[in-house]
Order: sequence, then structure tokens, then C-alpha cells
Amino acid sequence: MSATGATAAASPFTVLIPARMASSRLPDKPLADIAGRPMVVRVAQRAMQSHATRVVVAADDARILRACEAHGVQAILTRTDHASGSDRLAEACVALGLDGDDIVVNVQGDEPLMDPVLIDAVAALLPARPDASMGTAAHAIDSLADYTNPNVVKVVLDARGLAHYFSRAPIPFARDHAGTAWWQGAAQAASPLMGALAGFAPLRHVGIYSYRAGFLRAFPALAPAPTEAVEALEQLRALWHGHRIAVHLAAAAPGPGVDTPQDLERVRALFGESS
Repeated sequence: MSATGATAAASPFTVLIPARMASSRLPDKPLADIAGRPMVVRVAQRAMQSHATRVVVAADDARILRACEAHGVQAILTRTDHASGSDRLAEACVALGLDGDDIVVNVQGDEPLMDPVLIDAVAALLPARPDASMGTAAHAIDSLADYTNPNVVKVVLDARGLAHYFSRAPIPFARDHAGTAWWQGAAQAASPLMGALAGFAPLRHVGIYSYRAGFLRAFPALAPAPTEAVEALEQLRALWHGHRIAVHLAAAAPGPGVDTPQDLERVRALFGESS
């Protein structure tokens, strides 16, 4: 099965949801109310709609555990001093006895609209790709605003559907079109970027990952990559050390995540519309 054709998980997998209370832009974010339930619970309930054999929240605060337990969501307490979500999940793997080729999917704790079908597709990558240590997702970008936005992470694939590089910069760069009339038109979303890139659609990276648990447990011990520090993208550490990342190409972007109070209000409104 190719990276673009993965639609359902071929092997059992566990969803781990890292959740921490510290957030400079939205304090106590995991417990933010969305239509009567804490956000982290909403995330877990979406993940439970996938084919995961188990969904577990890896929390850094007992208040998150209590909120999860009140809604029938499994949660474990992890250390408060982890430098990244990957470190938190590595601890969770040890606590849950996950190792070797066990498949783990990392669903961020601020993605209450994550598509369960996308979770399954990302989980299915690794059983189909023995050459990859990680899996993730991407979708086509068709606006210049997203293409040039440093908060939108881009990824370029190789011929095998594996990640070649991730960047906050616009990659691949349309050298012959920068500053031209086309560029100005694309800024108004009047034409797709594929026209400038000879049919090669730039791809937006979606922040969902699958791992083999043995690799995830070892990942925090890998030395950070220079590119990781420059781009502030942790996945570049895996590429730096020669590991492969398989990429599922989604037909569309997932629902919005929550980073700011404005994001939270938008997601609350979407939940209101669906109720």
C-alpha cells in the first residue's frame, strides 16, 4: 500500500494524546470547555471513533486526569519537566509497556476536530512501510498566504512518498514567479500554486504522527539536529539521523486546532453548529 493510498490501519495501534497545562496563549488549555466537555476529552472522544485499540491521555497535571476519568477516558500522569510532547509520549510508552513494533499515533491535545479517518490512515503507514520509523500527513496548499506563512509548516516528498524535508519557508520555491504578476494574483487566491510549480502542489504538513514504539522510546536520546534548532521543527531530528518518515496525502485539511482564545471560540462555534 502506498502512502497516498492508506485509508485504514492494517495493525493494532494505540493513540496517545499529550496534554500539559502550561500554555502562554491559552492557560489551562486542556480543560477549556467545548460544548460542556473539556477539550482534552473532546480530543480523546474523536480518537475513540478511529480503529485504535486504546486511547490514552498522557497528562502532566492531576486535574487533567480527573477530568478524563470523569468522562471515561483513560489517562496517565507523566512528568512536568518534559521538553517536548515526544518526550512525554516516550515516558507513556514505558508506562504502558509499548515497545518494538507496537504502533503509536500521536494526536495533539488541542485538536478536538481531528478526523478519525485521518488517524487510521496515519496509523496504517508504518505496517505498509517497513523502511519508515515515523508516519505523518499532509495536504495540498492552494493559496499564497498559506504557502508563505511561517506558521504553516511545509513538506516536500521524495519519489517513494517519504518526507524529503520540512520547513517553515515556502518549499519548493517558485523561483521564476517570485515578485511577478502571477505572484500578486496568487496572493488573492485567484490561481492555484500548482500552475507556478509545473503541477507540483506544495504540501502543508499536518501535525499528527505515527511511530514504532521502540523508535519513540529512543527518540529523546537522539542529539537534536542543527536544522531542528533553526526551523523549530522536532521532526527534522529524525531525518537528520537517517530515519524515514512516511507521509499520507489527505484530500483536505483537518478541522482547526486550538492555540489561542480566538481559535477556541471558532471551535466552540463549530461544535455548536453540529449539535
